[in-house]
Amino acid sequence: SEYLAEKKHLGGLLILLPRNISAKNVEGNNDDKGEPKNVLAELEKLLMHEEVPFPVYFAFHDDNLDNLLADIRKIASSGQPASASTGGYKLVVPSAEPKKVSSPTISNIQGWLPGSKGEGDAEQLPTIAIVANYDTFGAAPALSVGSDSNGSGAVALLEIARIFSRLYSSPKTRGKFNLLFGLTSGGPYNYNGTSKWLRSFDQRVRESIDYAICLNSVGSWSHDLWMHVSKPPENPYIKQIFEDFSDVSKEMGISVGIKHKKINVSNSRVAWEHEQFSRFRVTALTLSELSTPPEFLESTGGLYDTRESVDVESVMRTVKLVSEILARQIYGLRGRNIDVFADNSSLAISPHYIRSWLDLFSRTPRVAPFLQKNDPFIVALKKVAYLLSMISSSFTLFIVSSQAMTLSIYWCRNCPSILLMCMFKMTSLMACSLSMMQQNQL
Repeated sequence: SEYLAEKKHLGGLLILLPRNISAKNVEGNNDDKGEPKNVLAELEKLLMHEEVPFPVYFAFHDDNLDNLLADIRKIASSGQPASASTGGYKLVVPSAEPKKVSSPTISNIQGWLPGSKGEGDAEQLPTIAIVANYDTFGAAPALSVGSDSNGSGAVALLEIARIFSRLYSSPKTRGKFNLLFGLTSGGPYNYNGTSKWLRSFDQRVRESIDYAICLNSVGSWSHDLWMHVSKPPENPYIKQIFEDFSDVSKEMGISVGIKHKKINVSNSRVAWEHEQFSRFRVTALTLSELSTPPEFLESTGGLYDTRESVDVESVMRTVKLVSEILARQIYGLRGRNIDVFADNSSLAISPHYIRSWLDLFSRTPRVAPFLQKNDPFIVALKKVAYLLSMISSSFTLFIVSSQAMTLSIYWCRNCPSILLMCMFKMTSLMACSLSMMQQNQL
C-alpha cells in the first residue's frame, strides 16, 4: 500500500491473490484488519482512488509462483540488495494498448407480472416494484464478480419473481397489484441505469408505483437487516411499511432496523438505489445488511467479494421476508400469521435455484460497459424477463483484453526494478524489489 500511496517509481506491480480470499487470519487473533478481505478492500480503494503511474497485474497463487517467491526470499535473506551479482527476475506480460470505450452500452432488464382487475374496475392497479442492480466495478474488472454486492440482491429478486409468477399464473391467485421487477445496470456509477430506467417510464406507470423495494448486499447476514429510507420514519406510509417488515421479521426470529437519510437534491451523488426513486417522488426503500451507506465505488463487487462471502441461507431469509410482506399486502393478510411460502409447499423457496444463480453470478465478471446485450449472462437474465432497454453511460472506460494474459518471468540482468506484492492466507503483504540477472525463462 505504501508504494501506491507514495507513488514510488516502479516498472510494474504484480499482486498475488490467495485462492480462498475469505480465509480467516491463521494466527487466530481477533484483528479483522489482517484478514485477506479487509487487506484487499484497502488495497483496492487505493488503486481506484489514486493515480497509479505504473501497470498493475493480478494473479492467483500456484506452485510456480510459490517457487519463485521462495527464491526471492532466499535472495532477500542474504541481506544484500538484488543486483547483477546476487540475481533477480524480469516479469513480462504481453498486452495490447488500452483503448477507450467510446460508447459504452448498459442494459436494464425489466419483467412485469400484471395484476387482476375486478369486474367494472376502471382504476389503474397499483404497482409494487422490486429492484436490484446486477453489475459490478473493481480495480480488476475481470475479477469483479460481486457475489454479495450485488449478486445476492439480484438473485433474491430472481427467486421472488419465480415464486410470484407461480401465484400470478392462475387467475384465481393473481393479486390486485402489478409486480414490476427491475434488474438495473450502472449501479456503481451512481445508479445511472436506475435513473434512466425511471425516466423511460410513462408518467402514469411511475405514478402507479405504490412503493419500491431495492435489494442490496443481502448474502452474508445472520440476524440483522436494515431498511434505508429517504422519507422520515414518522411518515405514515413509511411507518406502515416498517411495521409490515417488523411483524414478519419477528415471526422469523430476525431483526430489521430502519435508517433515515434525507437526500440532497442539489447533489447528484446518491448513496442508495432507492434515492433515485425518491428523486422522482416515488416512495422507495433499500433493504441491506449494510447499516451505513457505502462511499463512492465502495462495496461494488471488488476483489474480495467472492462466492465464499455469501451463503444460500442468507439469501433465502431475505426472499422469505420480502415475499411474505408482499403477499400479506397483496392478498389482504396483514396481521395474520399465515406462512404463504411454507417449506415443502408448491410455493416453497428453492435453495437449488438460489444456489445455481449465485454460482453463475460468482463466476461472471459484470462490469457493465464490457457486457454486450448478446453476452451469455445477459441472455440468461433475459430468459426470466422480456424487456431489454439500452442506455449509455457518462463514464470513460478503457478496455485491454477480456482474456487472461500470460505472465512470463525471466532471470535477467540490467533490468528496471519491478515490485512483486504477495498476499498470503495469513494475510501478510510482502513487497520485494526485483533487480535482475541471467536469461533462463521459467
